[in-house]
Amino acid sequence: MYLKKSNGPRTVTLADGSILSQADLPPPNTCRWVASRKAVVVDAVVHQLISRTEALSRYGLSDEELDAWIAASLLHGRDALKATAVQRFR
Repeated sequence: MYLKKSNGPRTVTLADGSILSQADLPPPNTCRWVASRKAVVVDAVVHQLISRTEALSRYGLSDEELDAWIAASLLHGRDALKATAVQRFR
């Protein structure tokens, strides 16, 4: 089996004990961002599985968009990443 050489870690352990790997990341051509996909990208950036610049370029996100996801997740939890909860957590 061929493993691609990556600069960072291949897996990270999250606070709840679960393991997040490169394979768990959404595909680069993701257009529809549901809360679960946003949470995976936020966890990957916060736990340094991928760098911030790599996440921005891979998923075509703006700095403000990623900052908003990270802030909402850290302040209010994963439920704040849902599109229907934007007004509730502002």
